[in-house]
Order: sequence, then C-alpha cells, then structure tokens
Amino acid sequence: MKHFLELLAPARNADIGIAAIDCGADAVYIAGPQFGARKDAGNSVEDIARLCGYAHKFGARIFVTVNIILRDDELEEVHRQMLAEQEAGVDAFIIRDTRICSWSDIVVPLHASTQCAIRTVEDARRYSNAGCSRIVLERELSLSTVRDICAAVDCEVEFFVHGALCVCYSGECRLSEYLNGRSADRGECVQACRSMYDLVDESGKVLVRNKALLSLKDFNLHDRLPELAAAGVCSFKIEGRLKSMSYVRNITRYYSDALDRLVASEPEKYARASFGKVSGGVAPDPWKTFNRGYTELFLDGKRGRWASMDAPKSMGEFIGTVIRIRRSGKDSLELTLKPASRGLELHNGDGFAFAGKSGVTGFRGDLCSINTIVCRSVDGLREGMSLYRNIDTAFEKELDINPCRREVSVALSVHVHGKWNIDVTAVSEDGRELLSPFKADLEKAENRDRAEAMLREQLGKRSLHYHFHVDSVVSDVPGAALPLLSASTINSIRRLTASDLDMLPVGSIPMLNVRGANGAAAVESPASETQSDASAAPLMRSKYCIRYELGMCPVHQGAKASGPLYLLNNGRRLALHFDCKACEMLVIPTQR
Repeated sequence: MKHFLELLAPARNADIGIAAIDCGADAVYIAGPQFGARKDAGNSVEDIARLCGYAHKFGARIFVTVNIILRDDELEEVHRQMLAEQEAGVDAFIIRDTRICSWSDIVVPLHASTQCAIRTVEDARRYSNAGCSRIVLERELSLSTVRDICAAVDCEVEFFVHGALCVCYSGECRLSEYLNGRSADRGECVQACRSMYDLVDESGKVLVRNKALLSLKDFNLHDRLPELAAAGVCSFKIEGRLKSMSYVRNITRYYSDALDRLVASEPEKYARASFGKVSGGVAPDPWKTFNRGYTELFLDGKRGRWASMDAPKSMGEFIGTVIRIRRSGKDSLELTLKPASRGLELHNGDGFAFAGKSGVTGFRGDLCSINTIVCRSVDGLREGMSLYRNIDTAFEKELDINPCRREVSVALSVHVHGKWNIDVTAVSEDGRELLSPFKADLEKAENRDRAEAMLREQLGKRSLHYHFHVDSVVSDVPGAALPLLSASTINSIRRLTASDLDMLPVGSIPMLNVRGANGAAAVESPASETQSDASAAPLMRSKYCIRYELGMCPVHQGAKASGPLYLLNNGRRLALHFDCKACEMLVIPTQR
C-alpha cells in the first residue's frame, strides 16, 4: 500500500487558499467566522464554500480550525457553525476541545490540533481513542519520538515543517494573558515572546539587556521530509494563517517541489494526496519571504542555537556588509556594500533591515545598484554592520504577475465511425471517464496525416484546469479517412469535453484506513482545561532554554550553576525555572 503524502498550507482567506492549491497544496487549513486560534483570520461560510469548490476539482481538501478553548455557553453556536461549514463542503475540522467528538452529526474527520500539546505516545493514543482521525504533533519533538508515536497509533499523523515557532509547548502558554489580558487560548495572542527583555540575577544585575530572549527562529524542515515520511508522517504542515499571498505562494511551491522529488525517487512507496501538476510560476526561495532565520529545532534530539533574540522580526536574506556610509543629500545616505555573493541584484524599492541596539530596523532603498543603496537617513546604521533584504521587489512582482498553474492530466481517444460520427473518450488522472459523441457533417480531409496532426494539436491544449493529451485517433471510415474539421470546431469539442468533465465529481485519495470514529466520548486532557488562576501554574513550559542559548548551561556546557534568573519587561518581573531532569525551562509569574 502506498504512503500518501499531503502538503498542508495555510490560508488567511479564500483567495490565498486558492493560490496555495495552484502552487501544489494537497490541503489547506483556514478559519471559519469564529472560534479559530487566530482571531483576526475569520472567513464567511460562503467564502469557505468557494474555496472547497475549487480545491475539490483537484481532490484537495479544506480543513477548518475550531482550535480554541471553548466556553460552555459557546457550544451551541460552535455546533451550528460547524454544521454550516460541513454543508459547505469542508473535509475536516481541526479541534482542541474533545467535547466536539461526541457530536454524531459532525461526520467529517476531526483532527486534534497542535494546541492539544501532543508530545508523547500516551497523549497521541488519548486523542485517537477520543475519535480524532488525525493528530497534529508538537513541533519540539525529536524524530525518534515522532517515529514512536506514528508506530503506536492507527490515526494519521501531521507535523509542522515550516514557519514561526512558539517558544513554549503549543496550547500551554499563558504569557500573553498574564502580561496583556489577551488569551492565546482564545485566539488573541499578543506574541509576548517577540518582546524585548532584560535578563537579571537575584541582585538585579543585568546580564543581558534589551534582547528578544524568548524569540525563536523559524522552522524549516525542507531537507528532512524523507526522514519524516519514513517515520510515518503523512501530512506536512506550513504555519502561517496570517501570512501574505506571496509568502504562501513561495513556501507552498518550495515544499511541493520537495515532495514531488521524494515521490519521484520512490514511486512504488509514495504518492501525493491530490491530483494535478503545477507549472509556471517563480523558482521558490524561502529566504525571500518572511523569516527570522531558520532552525530544525530538536528534530535530531540535540540542542542548538534556536533563538532570534537580535531579530524577532523578519530579517530576510543576508546580502552583505556595509563598508561605507556617506551623505548624498540633505536627508539621504549612500551605502556601499561588500556583497555576500557575486550574483546579487538589488532593485529600486527593495526593503532592507539590520539588527541594532534597539532591535530590528527596516528601511527602503530608493535607488539601488549592484553594491550601492541610496536611502533616507536611518538611525542606528553603522559601517561594518550586516545588512539583510527582507523585501525583494522584483521577486514579489514576479510572484504576482507569473502565478503557478495547476492542471489535471486527461488522456483523450478519438474514434471516427459512420458518417463522420466522432466519439471522444476522456480519462482523467483521478479516474473520471467520459464519452462525448459529436456529429460532423463535413467533407473528407484530403490529407489524413495533416488532419490527424491538427486534431492532436488542437485537442491537446489546455482548457479550464485540464491539460489534455491525445492517446489515439482511430477511424472506421473506409480508407481510414478523417473529416475536415476547422480549428474552431476542434477547440469547441475540447471546451465541451472539459465542461462535461467538470460536472463529474473528483474523488479524494483516502490517506489512511483509520479506525477513529466521531461520536466517541470526550476525554479530559491537560491542554483543554481552562486556567482559572494564571499565578497558580507556569506561564509557559519550553524545550528552549535561555541558559543554554547564552552558554550558561551547567549540564550540557559545563558552566557554573547560576542563582535565580529573571526576565524584566516594562516593570514586570518573570522568574525562570530550569527543570534540568526534563531539560525544560519554565517561566513563572512573580509578584516581586
């Protein structure tokens, strides 16, 4: 049995979701009107229906997020919304609250969200037994743990492969609510982990000043897809339901190409989870869209330098070092660069960034050449600094004017019989088959070879989202003659065939024969319990460790054990606790 591989892309809205499908996504996840973990990413049921209609033409799936902690007084409205979305055509719901599993009229699959904090075999089995047909694992896991979980459950396993990283275990962060009153559990996270902090000791001595000490680089497992697939992961997820159209196009194509190469390398073992081939578009480059630098986190079971404490915002691609700055006008500068590569091309209007004492500063290049940038005066920019490009205007423009095209392959067979009766049989790659009869009351073509060549050329063109190719042209007419058809007539046959095919439903590929079934009883899980008193528990628990990042770890780095450490932000003091046995860091509220 083949192992079907699904690329799961994010969508802030239906148009971005359609773009993701065009760029090779096998599935898209999107929020409905309410109850998603990104409160600012809501979509109407009508838009979700439109996205479902487009995705299903390729056998691709649409998943809707219902992944916040739900209040009892919301359950009726949640149920009503999910029924409407199910009627609109959604293929699964990504949930956090397992009470949903008991609703027998929700018949599409349920996926346990990453907010469920699934990081052990026991966690995985709990949600599988609750009725979830898929579990979305924590990002901080090692490959060996992922492999153990995949082997232990009968449900599908999904794993993030790209995008922003929460510093703590997903679904277990209360820092935003503690500092700002806005709960991440309710989709209102203020991203306090990207804020600037001082690190101080018990005496108040500042050890690190004004750094984004809780900010991580972005995830990038592009080169690890074969290992994840071999471990049993079937869905590869891109983070980013608030990301732009250009980001989703670029990163989706980047990973779709990688999965295509994996399938091509082992076609007897792997296949993609939807239909259609992607063509056109721009060569993807993950450094040219939003990123804080990249990390593979704990996948190898080892610690590394995971923080982006100097650059909690997008830095982009490193382009070179500033070797000279001079005034070029009353309020403008001319920068001279030592380029990072010979092939570097800069364009007027490009966006640039550098890391200074106050964090990341960005600016626009008004006039750009190979190694010079003319811009308005920028505070904090100094000679010797590393410079990054976070907006490549030429790349963004090319993404916009040269989008990807996705087409389903269709084989055509033409059979001519009787008095110019023409039967066109179409068989699509997803198994749809159609026989379309046509009548041509025309004269005989004098040159059969030329007539057949014209049939093949005109029928073998693109129409709607189909890419036709003619397998055979057979004639039962005496002398094996063909009718003399005009190009417009043949084009009409092709368009009608495409329209008729479009009326036939496209089947989706069953990922796994999972045993989980909706209607199971809800189970209790630590991640789904509302925290009534934020001071009674850690604000976050994390695999990331500030002491290790700063070379202060007594276990792995042989550093001298330090006393208590604290984070300071706008007068608020947070205590750090280091659970060295579990190799985890906790952030604790403190009244001091």
